[in-house]
Amino acid sequence: MSETRRVLAIDGRGRFVVIEQPVPEVKPGQVRIRVGASLVSPGTELGGVRARRERPDPGASPRPFGYSNAGEVVSVGEGVTRFRPGQRIAAIGGGYALHATDAVVPQNLCAELPDGVPYARGAFGMLAATALHAIRRAAPEIGEHFLVVGLGPVGQLAAQWARIAGTHTIAWDRLSLRLEVARRAGCDRTVNVGEEDPVAAAQAFSRGHGLDAAVMAFGGDGTEAFKQILRCLKLSPDTHRMGRVVIVGGATVQTPFAAAIGNVDLHSAARTGPGYHDDAWEHGDEYPAVFLPWNTRRNLEECLRFIREGRLLVEPIITHRVSLDEAPAACDALVERPNEALGVVVQP
Repeated sequence: MSETRRVLAIDGRGRFVVIEQPVPEVKPGQVRIRVGASLVSPGTELGGVRARRERPDPGASPRPFGYSNAGEVVSVGEGVTRFRPGQRIAAIGGGYALHATDAVVPQNLCAELPDGVPYARGAFGMLAATALHAIRRAAPEIGEHFLVVGLGPVGQLAAQWARIAGTHTIAWDRLSLRLEVARRAGCDRTVNVGEEDPVAAAQAFSRGHGLDAAVMAFGGDGTEAFKQILRCLKLSPDTHRMGRVVIVGGATVQTPFAAAIGNVDLHSAARTGPGYHDDAWEHGDEYPAVFLPWNTRRNLEECLRFIREGRLLVEPIITHRVSLDEAPAACDALVERPNEALGVVVQP
């Protein structure tokens, strides 16, 4: 068993490189995985690359990245009883589930990969669970009209979860590739905001009822998009807007509250659910399920189950399958040519 691994990293000039480093020690509550596939998150993982390229720091050490992969268990640490060597699992977690040949991950950030689910699909665990947690925060009901703004991988998966929950789903973006992927994955209506009035499209889509809820799945300045969303939400006879807006993509919104936006519920959705970034929980502690049924591990397990059953479709999102050596070029495409790449799966 090799004591070194190859890892995808970002150097001080904002370039993608493959480096070699020691495999971390397997501590109590952890699992070592031989990685079969990992998925690149264009927003969270690559969002700072342009700034690094504009203001390089040549002396900075390359920084490994990645937080969602799948592979075969090689060994387990003390106290791990849920997994055994040779088992196929999906794993998540920043600093753990890297784009690498080998990864060491806390046991509660892992879930068994169902039979018939290849590693490339299992690698969607982190982003699928992030989207699922956001949709839970939005509390959709059957028959509601639901909007997703931003169709990166999390937005794509959020639109699917909203539809699975029984809503009529519309999505906005300005990249034709992303809109086409959403249509192929079953989104009821897509709008290119650079070519069509998104507010008019949403109002027509809701058949005059107004939208019930929206998810903002993008980063950066979201103020204008938020204003457009408000104009699409339900309008009460006393002129107050009503509905729910969930921000999952790290967008910044400048807005007054109270009468300025009406009776709108604004929620933040952080990460994959309870437990993530609680070191004790990640390594084996548990929360009372009766109070917190949808913790991070349970959300991950549900994502894998829906993928196995063919209800959550991840194949349409995959645009690139590359080796570790080919990964730098594919990541460059995500940064520089986002209308040519969306889901980059690294198969080391």
